[in-house]
Order: sequence, then C-alpha cells, then structure tokens
Amino acid sequence: MISMLKKLNRKSSFKTQESTFCKYEKLRKQLMISIFIGYAGYYFVRKNFPLAAPYLLQEGFDTAQVGILMSVLSASYGISKFLMGIVSDKSSPRVFLSVGIILSAVVNMLLPLADSFKFMLFLIFLNGYFQGMGWPACGKTLSHWFSDGERGTKMCTWNISHNLANGIIAPLTVVGIAIFGSWKGIFYFPAITAILIGIFCFIFMREDPVSCGLPPIEEYKNDYYCCAKVDNRERELSVKEILFKYILNNKYLWCLAFANIFVYIVRYSILDWCAVYLTTVKGLSQNLTNWFYFFYEYAGIPGVIFAGKLSDITFKGRRGPVSTMSMLLVMLAVMVYWMNPAGNYVVDIMALFITGLLIYIPVTLIGVAAIDLVPKKAAGAAGGFTGLFGYLFGTTFGGIVIGKSIQYYGWTAFFMIIISSCVLGTLFLSLTWNIHNRDRYMENRYLEEI
Repeated sequence: MISMLKKLNRKSSFKTQESTFCKYEKLRKQLMISIFIGYAGYYFVRKNFPLAAPYLLQEGFDTAQVGILMSVLSASYGISKFLMGIVSDKSSPRVFLSVGIILSAVVNMLLPLADSFKFMLFLIFLNGYFQGMGWPACGKTLSHWFSDGERGTKMCTWNISHNLANGIIAPLTVVGIAIFGSWKGIFYFPAITAILIGIFCFIFMREDPVSCGLPPIEEYKNDYYCCAKVDNRERELSVKEILFKYILNNKYLWCLAFANIFVYIVRYSILDWCAVYLTTVKGLSQNLTNWFYFFYEYAGIPGVIFAGKLSDITFKGRRGPVSTMSMLLVMLAVMVYWMNPAGNYVVDIMALFITGLLIYIPVTLIGVAAIDLVPKKAAGAAGGFTGLFGYLFGTTFGGIVIGKSIQYYGWTAFFMIIISSCVLGTLFLSLTWNIHNRDRYMENRYLEEI
C-alpha cells in the first residue's frame, strides 16, 4: 500500500509551447472534473449515516449511542484530515483519493452487518478516518495544477461539489432502499456508487504536471507568487519541515484554525438544528422544513463561486476581507432568523438562505487561505490542519455543547452561542485581512526589475 501511494517517476521532457498549452488545458479540465466528482463521492458514504439513524433506533441502538456514533465520525474525520494531509503531501493524489473512497465504501458495506455497538463504533471510526483522505488529495491536486492567481476561483468551484452531494445523497438513499428492499440500501447503494467513482478517479486523475512531461504550473502561468519562502518549489519536503517550518510555526495558520472552529459551530448548528427549531418554535410542518434545509445547503453554491472570484480579482488574492465580511453578515442573518416572530415564513426562509449563501464562503476560503500560506508541497497538511480544528472542536465538541445548552437553557442559549461564535470567528478572520497580497508582491517585483 505504501509503495502504491508513492509518487510516480517524473518525466523531464517539456513539449513545444503549443502542444504544452493543449495538453495542459486538457488535463486541467480532466482533473477538475475528476476531483469534483471524487470529492462528492466521499460525501455519499459519509453523509448517508445520519439518514440511517432512524432505522438504527429500530434495530435496537438508543439515541445516546447514535449521537456518540455521529460524534466519533466527525472526530475521526477531523483527526484524519490532518494526519492524512501530511501523508498526502508525500503521496500520489491519484492513488490517495481513489484508495480512500474505495476503503470508505467497503466500510459502508459492513455497517449494516454490525450487530453490536462496539463493532459499529469501530467501523464508524474507520469510515471517518478513510474520509480524511479526500480533501488533502484534492487540495494537493489544485495547488499543483492551478496557479496562485486563480486559486480562489478554482478551489471555490471545486468545493461546491459537497453542496451538490449533500442534496443528492437523500434521493440516492431512497433509490438504495428501493433496490435492496431494506434500509440497508442506505449504505449499500451509495457504497457501490462510491466504488465506481473511485475507479473513475484512478483512471482519469494524474500526478503533478512535471510527472506528465509538462512544466510546473508557476512556469506555465508565469505566476511565481508564494507567501512561504522555499528554495525549490518542486523539492519534496520532509515531514519535519512541513510540520515545524510551515505549519505549527505559522501564526496566521493558527488564526485560520481557530476561526474554523467558530465557523463550523455556526455552519453545523444552524444546519443540524433548523428542523427542530422550525417545527417546535416556528410551527412549520416537517415537509416545509425539508425545503428550508435544501435552501440553506444550495444557497452556498452561488455565494462560494462569487467569493472565489472576488478574492482573486477585487482583493488580489486576499481571502481575509471576503471571509470577515461574510461572517459579519452571517451574524446579522442569524439575528433576524432568531428574532423573527412565528408565522413569518418568508422572512425565515430568506434568513436561512442568506446564512447558507454566506457561511460557506469562510468554510471554503479558510482552506484556500491555508494553502496560500505554505509551499504547494505542504498543501495537504495545511488544509488538514484547519480542518482538524473545524471538525474536532467545531463540529464534534460544539455539537455536544449546543445540545446540552438547548436541553438546560433553551433556544436563547443556542442563539447566544451562535452569535458569539460569529463574533469570535470574525475576530480571528480579521487578523488575516492583509495576508497574501498579490498587489504588493507585483509592485515589489516591478521595482526589482527597474
């Protein structure tokens, strides 16, 4: 397995300018499609578990056990995202992504067979761990095939795959139940789909440009900007260098990691509790609440695409201003959602739509900014580091605190935590306001040339 994950030997011959352009653009499109579909496939075999929760209760698991399983899934995913991010930086992204999704699918095949809580817990931990192989492989691919100047646009375009996947997973599980005639189809059918996606990615993904006989992306795009100083962009970094030179000693990466905690608290708290809040407090029917969930998730698609272009073009590579302003506006939308009296459904749906439109902007741009701060050979570890904080402390720990606060102090406590998270998230994001300023770099480069 280790040998399979290692990178393929590089080809050294660069082609003529015309043939280089044709091959480069063809492979860039091919890779974007591959990682878009591949990352969506990871969600098919992770986000199907909450849909199976009601059936697990019927099978003898209690609510506390199901809650623990969901927390373990998020925690193991967050831990793996960082650890596997380090491994991915020294591995073939093509093999890494494909192996991860297939292993996750195999675990999903075994989940319906679990006849004890301990066995189910073990499988869930494994699933979360294999899930951590997805983002780093995609992040590494993007950092090698797309230049710094287009990174915001390209990464944001790729990242909407998970919004689309979240919308597809429900009908996918319905088809699975119909095909297999049992709730177990919730696991079987997405797993089969994920295996096919893994094979597709293995066939169509490639290593970095140099391994395909092409020049590095910096040379191809004439874009050599990098926040981190590195002697040779193509040199493989040691684990020690990645961790202690570029990750743990980077104060701005820590700011992004802490910001991600609060961004994820807001993201998942609103998403996970909107059905309960809208039905019990606002008096909506369950069917109408499902549409609210849909609007929240899919509203993020145009917001993320626009934000990526805005950070690249208007703010010249700075992700901080876009993320900070988005988080501030999220706080206002959440306050409207909270204060709006029951019965004003149009206001509720607009508040949730705006929240979904905006919250996925910092969710995505934090990952982009993390890659901005390090050499491309440390991209997987940087993205995994911020993801560790988001999932382990934001989603897992935050979910426990939110649940207890509602139980003992009601919905006022819920919204106070969300608004406080918006404030703290905005604060940490604002500390990254001026980092990765391509304008300043171009000015200095011009002065050096004259």
